[in-house]
Amino acid sequence: MKKLFLACFAALATVTFQVQATDLTEGKQYEVLALEHSAQPEVVEFFSFYCPHCYSFEMQYKIPEKIKQAIPANASFRQYHVNFLGSQGENLTRAWALAMAIGAEDKIRAPLFKAAQANSLRSMDDIRQIFIDNGVTAEQFDGSINSFAVTALVNKQTNLAEQFKVRGVPDFYVNNKFHINMEGLSHDNFVQDYVDTVNELLSK
Repeated sequence: MKKLFLACFAALATVTFQVQATDLTEGKQYEVLALEHSAQPEVVEFFSFYCPHCYSFEMQYKIPEKIKQAIPANASFRQYHVNFLGSQGENLTRAWALAMAIGAEDKIRAPLFKAAQANSLRSMDDIRQIFIDNGVTAEQFDGSINSFAVTALVNKQTNLAEQFKVRGVPDFYVNNKFHINMEGLSHDNFVQDYVDTVNELLSK
Protein backbone atom coordinates (compact mmCIF):
# COMPACT_ATOMS: atom_id res chain seq x y z
CA MET A 1 0.00 0.00 0.00
CA LYS A 2 2.84 2.39 0.82
CA LYS A 3 4.41 1.84 -2.62
CA LEU A 4 1.03 2.52 -4.23
CA PHE A 5 0.68 5.86 -2.43
CA LEU A 6 4.17 6.91 -3.39
CA ALA A 7 3.57 6.04 -7.01
CA CYS A 8 0.26 7.91 -7.05
CA PHE A 9 1.66 11.03 -5.43
CA ALA A 10 4.78 11.08 -7.59
CA ALA A 11 2.59 11.09 -10.69
CA LEU A 12 0.59 14.06 -9.39
CA ALA A 13 3.50 16.44 -9.74
CA THR A 14 3.34 16.45 -13.55
CA VAL A 15 -0.38 15.93 -14.16
CA THR A 16 -2.80 18.56 -15.40
CA PHE A 17 -6.20 17.65 -14.03
CA GLN A 18 -9.30 17.71 -16.20
CA VAL A 19 -12.80 16.81 -15.14
CA GLN A 20 -13.88 13.64 -16.85
CA ALA A 21 -16.40 10.89 -16.35
CA THR A 22 -15.20 7.82 -14.50
CA ASP A 23 -16.09 4.42 -15.93
CA LEU A 24 -16.90 2.71 -12.64
CA THR A 25 -16.64 -1.04 -12.20
CA GLU A 26 -17.72 -2.79 -9.03
CA GLY A 27 -14.73 -4.60 -7.56
CA LYS A 28 -12.30 -2.19 -9.21
CA GLN A 29 -12.88 1.42 -8.10
CA TYR A 30 -15.39 0.51 -5.40
CA GLU A 31 -16.92 -2.26 -3.33
CA VAL A 32 -20.56 -2.63 -2.34
CA LEU A 33 -21.22 -3.04 1.38
CA ALA A 34 -23.92 -5.19 2.92
CA LEU A 35 -25.41 -2.17 4.67
CA GLU A 36 -28.54 -0.10 4.26
CA HIS A 37 -28.24 2.79 1.81
CA SER A 38 -28.19 6.17 3.56
CA ALA A 39 -31.36 8.26 3.41
CA GLN A 40 -29.41 11.27 2.13
CA PRO A 41 -26.30 11.39 -0.08
CA GLU A 42 -23.19 11.48 2.08
CA VAL A 43 -19.45 10.95 2.00
CA VAL A 44 -17.48 9.85 5.05
CA GLU A 45 -13.71 9.89 5.34
CA PHE A 46 -11.90 8.08 8.15
CA PHE A 47 -8.48 9.53 8.91
CA SER A 48 -5.82 9.87 11.57
CA PHE A 49 -3.70 12.89 12.37
CA TYR A 50 -0.80 10.44 12.71
CA CYS A 51 -1.25 9.03 9.19
CA PRO A 52 1.27 10.49 6.69
CA HIS A 53 -0.99 9.60 3.75
CA CYS A 54 -3.92 11.39 5.43
CA TYR A 55 -1.63 14.39 5.84
CA SER A 56 -0.81 14.30 2.12
CA PHE A 57 -4.48 13.90 1.20
CA GLU A 58 -5.47 16.85 3.38
CA MET A 59 -2.57 19.29 3.35
CA GLN A 60 -0.75 18.69 0.09
CA TYR A 61 -3.29 17.44 -2.45
CA LYS A 62 -6.42 18.76 -0.68
CA ILE A 63 -8.55 15.81 -1.74
CA PRO A 64 -11.17 16.31 1.03
CA GLU A 65 -11.55 19.96 0.05
CA LYS A 66 -11.87 19.08 -3.64
CA ILE A 67 -14.54 16.49 -2.80
CA LYS A 68 -16.48 19.03 -0.71
CA GLN A 69 -16.39 21.50 -3.58
CA ALA A 70 -17.45 18.93 -6.18
CA ILE A 71 -20.33 17.10 -4.50
CA PRO A 72 -23.97 18.27 -4.91
CA ALA A 73 -25.38 20.80 -2.48
CA ASN A 74 -27.67 18.19 -0.92
CA ALA A 75 -24.75 15.85 -0.10
CA SER A 76 -22.81 15.96 3.15
CA PHE A 77 -19.11 15.34 3.73
CA ARG A 78 -17.85 14.26 7.15
CA GLN A 79 -14.41 13.39 8.46
CA TYR A 80 -14.08 10.98 11.38
CA HIS A 81 -10.93 10.22 13.32
CA VAL A 82 -9.78 6.68 14.16
CA ASN A 83 -8.17 5.50 17.38
CA PHE A 84 -5.74 2.88 16.15
CA LEU A 85 -2.74 5.03 15.21
CA GLY A 86 -0.37 6.88 17.54
CA SER A 87 0.00 7.21 21.27
CA GLN A 88 -2.65 9.95 21.46
CA GLY A 89 -5.08 8.38 19.01
CA GLU A 90 -7.98 8.19 21.46
CA ASN A 91 -7.38 11.70 22.76
CA LEU A 92 -7.26 13.02 19.20
CA THR A 93 -10.55 11.30 18.40
CA ARG A 94 -12.11 13.12 21.36
CA ALA A 95 -10.41 16.37 20.37
CA TRP A 96 -11.75 16.07 16.83
CA ALA A 97 -15.22 15.40 18.27
CA LEU A 98 -14.90 18.65 20.21
CA ALA A 99 -13.80 20.48 17.06
CA MET A 100 -16.87 19.18 15.23
CA ALA A 101 -19.16 20.07 18.13
CA ILE A 102 -18.00 23.70 18.29
CA GLY A 103 -17.31 24.22 14.59
CA ALA A 104 -13.55 24.58 15.02
CA GLU A 105 -12.40 21.99 12.47
CA ASP A 106 -10.79 24.53 10.15
CA LYS A 107 -8.95 26.19 13.04
CA ILE A 108 -7.25 23.11 14.46
CA ARG A 109 -7.03 20.61 11.59
CA ALA A 110 -3.67 21.76 10.25
CA PRO A 111 -2.02 22.39 13.67
CA LEU A 112 -3.05 18.94 14.93
CA PHE A 113 -1.80 17.30 11.75
CA LYS A 114 1.56 19.05 12.05
CA ALA A 115 1.94 18.22 15.75
CA ALA A 116 1.03 14.56 15.27
CA GLN A 117 3.31 14.22 12.27
CA ALA A 118 6.14 15.71 14.36
CA ASN A 119 5.26 13.27 17.18
CA SER A 120 5.14 16.16 19.62
CA LEU A 121 1.89 15.24 21.38
CA ARG A 122 2.36 13.63 24.79
CA SER A 123 -1.00 14.19 26.48
CA MET A 124 -4.37 15.87 26.21
CA ASP A 125 -2.70 18.94 27.71
CA ASP A 126 -0.62 19.31 24.54
CA ILE A 127 -3.75 19.00 22.42
CA ARG A 128 -5.55 21.50 24.65
CA GLN A 129 -2.77 24.03 24.10
CA ILE A 130 -3.12 23.69 20.32
CA PHE A 131 -6.81 24.51 20.60
CA ILE A 132 -6.05 27.54 22.77
CA ASP A 133 -3.28 28.72 20.43
CA ASN A 134 -5.74 28.59 17.55
CA GLY A 135 -8.67 30.53 18.87
CA VAL A 136 -10.55 28.20 21.21
CA THR A 137 -10.72 29.54 24.76
CA ALA A 138 -9.53 27.46 27.69
CA GLU A 139 -13.01 27.75 29.20
CA GLN A 140 -14.61 26.43 26.02
CA PHE A 141 -12.18 23.52 25.79
CA ASP A 142 -12.37 22.56 29.47
CA GLY A 143 -16.14 22.90 29.60
CA SER A 144 -16.79 20.82 26.49
CA ILE A 145 -14.09 18.19 26.06
CA ASN A 146 -15.91 15.67 28.28
CA SER A 147 -19.43 16.88 27.62
CA PHE A 148 -22.31 14.61 26.63
CA ALA A 149 -22.36 16.01 23.08
CA VAL A 150 -18.64 15.42 22.55
CA THR A 151 -18.80 11.93 24.04
CA ALA A 152 -21.68 11.13 21.69
CA LEU A 153 -19.53 12.21 18.73
CA VAL A 154 -16.63 10.11 20.03
CA ASN A 155 -18.92 7.09 20.12
CA LYS A 156 -20.27 7.85 16.66
CA GLN A 157 -16.77 7.93 15.18
CA THR A 158 -15.64 4.71 16.83
CA ASN A 159 -18.90 2.85 16.17
CA LEU A 160 -18.90 3.76 12.48
CA ALA A 161 -15.26 2.71 12.13
CA GLU A 162 -16.22 -0.66 13.59
CA GLN A 163 -19.33 -0.91 11.41
CA PHE A 164 -17.31 -0.26 8.25
CA LYS A 165 -14.45 -2.44 9.52
CA VAL A 166 -11.92 0.31 8.87
CA ARG A 167 -8.40 -1.12 8.99
CA GLY A 168 -6.40 1.60 7.26
CA VAL A 169 -6.66 5.30 6.50
CA PRO A 170 -7.46 7.44 4.61
CA ASP A 171 -10.61 5.49 3.86
CA PHE A 172 -13.71 6.82 2.07
CA TYR A 173 -17.33 5.60 2.09
CA VAL A 174 -20.25 6.87 0.03
CA ASN A 175 -23.96 6.67 0.90
CA ASN A 176 -23.21 4.12 3.64
CA LYS A 177 -23.10 1.59 0.80
CA PHE A 178 -19.92 2.00 -1.24
CA HIS A 179 -16.28 1.73 -0.22
CA ILE A 180 -13.70 3.44 -2.43
CA ASN A 181 -11.00 1.01 -3.54
CA MET A 182 -7.90 3.17 -3.82
CA GLU A 183 -5.92 0.52 -5.68
CA GLY A 184 -8.47 0.58 -8.51
CA LEU A 185 -8.05 4.29 -9.24
CA SER A 186 -5.89 5.79 -11.96
CA HIS A 187 -2.29 6.38 -10.92
CA ASP A 188 -1.84 9.08 -13.56
CA ASN A 189 -4.83 11.18 -12.56
CA PHE A 190 -5.32 10.08 -8.98
CA VAL A 191 -6.85 13.17 -7.38
CA GLN A 192 -9.43 13.82 -10.09
CA ASP A 193 -10.24 10.13 -10.36
CA TYR A 194 -10.91 10.07 -6.61
CA VAL A 195 -13.23 13.08 -6.82
CA ASP A 196 -15.05 11.76 -9.89
CA THR A 197 -15.51 8.32 -8.34
CA VAL A 198 -17.02 9.80 -5.17
CA ASN A 199 -19.33 12.04 -7.18
CA GLU A 200 -20.60 9.24 -9.37
CA LEU A 201 -21.19 6.91 -6.44
CA LEU A 202 -23.29 9.61 -4.78
CA SER A 203 -25.81 9.23 -7.58
CA LYS A 204 -26.17 5.47 -7.05
